Amino acid sequence: MKLRNLIFSLLAGLGATSVHIALMEIKHRAGILPGFEPYEGLHRLLAPLTAQSFEPPLSWLIPDINGALILGFVFGQLFVHLPGRSAVVKGAGFGFAAWLVMGLGLLPLTGSGLFGSGLGLGVWPAVLMGVMLMLYSIVMSLLYAWLTSPTPTQGRR
Repeated sequence: MKLRNLIFSLLAGLGATSVHIALMEIKHRAGILPGFEPYEGLHRLLAPLTAQSFEPPLSWLIPDINGALILGFVFGQLFVHLPGRSAVVKGAGFGFAAWLVMGLGLLPLTGSGLFGSGLGLGVWPAVLMGVMLMLYSIVMSLLYAWLTSPTPTQGRR
């Protein structure tokens, strides 16, 4: 991966993370699924691995920094290999894969059950997580495609 594309993947991840932060703030202020807090479960899961417990606001920033850096990098590596011709389709494919990883892997590890089914909230944690991951991934994909597209004066890269 060229340094330029690496920077663009991180910028796309940062932009998508900004949207995610705004959506999480709306979720909290509107009182949407207050019993579904996947980051709290993640903090409990990772707490024994760290020497100290992170308190807010640092604890809130860790998943967002990871989303911007790690997911941005991974997405930049996978972009050309994702199915579809448009950035929206590529982003939706990445979002669906992330939803499966979170629902089948991370949430059960945090004690929330498959797709949050152990929380007693029905299908709503899975639906909310799916919508938020789709929006995150599509925004990241659109930003990455825009940043890496040639300008009229550059021609093809």
